[in-house]
Amino acid sequence: MIVFPAIDLKGGQCVRLLRGDMRAATVFNDDPAAQARLFEAQGFRWLHVVDLDGAVAGKAGNAPAVDSILRAVAIPVQLGGGIRDAAAIERWLERGVRRVILGTAALTNPELVRGACRAYPGFIAVGIDARGGKVAVEGWAKTSEVSALELALKFEDVGVTAIIYTDIERDGALAGVNVEATAALAQRLETPVIASGGVASLDDIRVLRRHESDGIEGVICGRALYDGRIDPKAALALTAEAA
Repeated sequence: MIVFPAIDLKGGQCVRLLRGDMRAATVFNDDPAAQARLFEAQGFRWLHVVDLDGAVAGKAGNAPAVDSILRAVAIPVQLGGGIRDAAAIERWLERGVRRVILGTAALTNPELVRGACRAYPGFIAVGIDARGGKVAVEGWAKTSEVSALELALKFEDVGVTAIIYTDIERDGALAGVNVEATAALAQRLETPVIASGGVASLDDIRVLRRHESDGIEGVICGRALYDGRIDPKAALALTAEAA
């Protein structure tokens, strides 16, 4: 299982939100590149980067910060937030992003996802953020009537590399990951699932690892890494163990 440390960008700074509330942002580092280098030095194999301002605006809001991260590290970066057209996908892949995450676009423009998967096989993931089981979009400002499973199933045969599933109610709250919902989703899909939202301790990672055979291939960790609740060395050792 891969542990993805999260760098959420707001106003050029690394922040963590509480349940997606842009007004409830805690700044953890005002130098995103330095934070990225730290995560790489700690041994992480990937970075998960989200442009929070971009997610709300529908266009890049922290491009300089993302570029600084891409220049700072050699490990691959997956990026989401406000990427809603083919030009933006192409631009970020050309600038060095290893995996583009399409969230709002997956709901509002599924053909964009299909076309991107054809054009860039292996480079496209879908982010599904759910509130009460329903997909939320535009920086979580709007909640649809579409279920997470319903949306995920639309992309089973198009070449999406992963579904990144976030439980909004748990995100940033250190309330524990929603293992049941994440595992239930993974069991219904052939596409690998990456768990996100609420990871508070090594126990959360340990429980998720029991569902690797269901299709959970990774976990995103944010606040718990920043505030020391999860030790990077211990997390990486745990996920390197034989299941």
